[in-house]
Amino acid sequence: MSQVNTYPELRDIPKNGDFEVKVCASGGEWITLPVYEVKVDMHQVRKASMAYFDLEGPVDVEIACHYTHVESVIIRPLALGIVPEQHGNVISFRIDQPTMLSIEVNDDRFRNLHLFGNALEINVPSLNDEDVKVIKPGIHRQEWLETDASILYFAPGMHYIEETIVRLPSGKTVYIDGGAAVVGSFVCDNVSDVTIRGRGMIYLADFHRYSAFRGVRIKHSERIAIEGIMTIDTPHYSVYVGGSNHVSIQGLKSFSTRGWSDGIDIMSSSDIRIEGVFMRNSDDCIAIYGSRWEYRGDSRRIQVTNSVLWADVAHPLMIGTHGDYDADGDIIEDIRFENIDILEHHEPQPNYWGAMSINAGDKNIVRNVLYNRIRVEAIEMGQLFDIRVVHNPDYNPAPGKRIEQIVFQNVEYAGGTTHPSRIHGFDEERAIDGVTFINLRIGGETVDRINHHALSVNDYARNISFVNEDKQ
Repeated sequence: MSQVNTYPELRDIPKNGDFEVKVCASGGEWITLPVYEVKVDMHQVRKASMAYFDLEGPVDVEIACHYTHVESVIIRPLALGIVPEQHGNVISFRIDQPTMLSIEVNDDRFRNLHLFGNALEINVPSLNDEDVKVIKPGIHRQEWLETDASILYFAPGMHYIEETIVRLPSGKTVYIDGGAAVVGSFVCDNVSDVTIRGRGMIYLADFHRYSAFRGVRIKHSERIAIEGIMTIDTPHYSVYVGGSNHVSIQGLKSFSTRGWSDGIDIMSSSDIRIEGVFMRNSDDCIAIYGSRWEYRGDSRRIQVTNSVLWADVAHPLMIGTHGDYDADGDIIEDIRFENIDILEHHEPQPNYWGAMSINAGDKNIVRNVLYNRIRVEAIEMGQLFDIRVVHNPDYNPAPGKRIEQIVFQNVEYAGGTTHPSRIHGFDEERAIDGVTFINLRIGGETVDRINHHALSVNDYARNISFVNEDKQ
């Protein structure tokens, strides 16, 4: 038995007619999904497509391509092993679990279809519950959103926040229905026990880049959860976490095309869990720092799992740039990245290369970082990883202190030749100590020695080791 849940079309959100998408649960009827326009790639902003639905059990998908003759189709992440059938311009396949896909016709990654099959929601708020305030579509002032009810339910339709920013109090849940879009930015400032969830959108595509609005800003707060929502073309970060603890981000989907429109940026925060996210950003997808701006202190115990990352610009994964250079720097430690598909890394500036990057600046120490089961599919411009103690004059008044105890385990870049990955200490005192590679493969070849052509290691990097478990 299978089930499909779809949502009403948001009429005020631009559509894209490149694809027609239908889904069908086993033994059910075909349902046509709304296909929305999402902009991608800051260097040359283009209009891609996006559709979404919820599922449980096997579901058939049928996609008609309307903008070109279909000669080839690829569905990524490749690790899912989805091989579609093609009949003329109609593409079909079956999925049997929640997935986040890129369907690419004739190798076009910029006019592609992003298709999100979400898990069925549980604990959807009841509209008749006295603890739920149902907010109908329209223009909302902050005071209209103030209520004793613990749940704010944004009903299907367009919601415009008059002053753009909604400041959430402690103990509040925001639920954005899958047929709803909120044109506004949510802020958690010195609060606790706040949840923002649903299947709907935070839609900020119509704001200028320099408005600097974020999708969700979490500052000096704890026990904050984001679940299942989408952020569309935020002028600044999709989610911004500063000076906060015990934050959970699950099932977020993010698109951005503006400068500094990172996906998730974390500053001076600890106990952060990111799981099952899809990030396509025109800057770092996920960045972990120490001190910056008003936030002061170390960052530790951060994990990112079961996710899909796509950096049209800059790094999919970034650690270490910012810290408390006025004092003695910060410690960024106990970071885990596991079971991640990186679909693209494209960065023209050598100082910002690295699909996986640790750049310790501002007197920072970065240590105890694990990259495990990372599959990198494409590096259009850049390199696989970049491990450096740096003094970047654009961002760092002082160089970092050191990087130590870094492990790359079962990391694979499927592509061919790219720029050698750097392992560079800054000087004898500000060095790199302890980088272990377990089953590192690049272009089908095992990297098992320090002088391999895929690596660049300077004199200030020590204790670099290789383990090939296939030979043991």
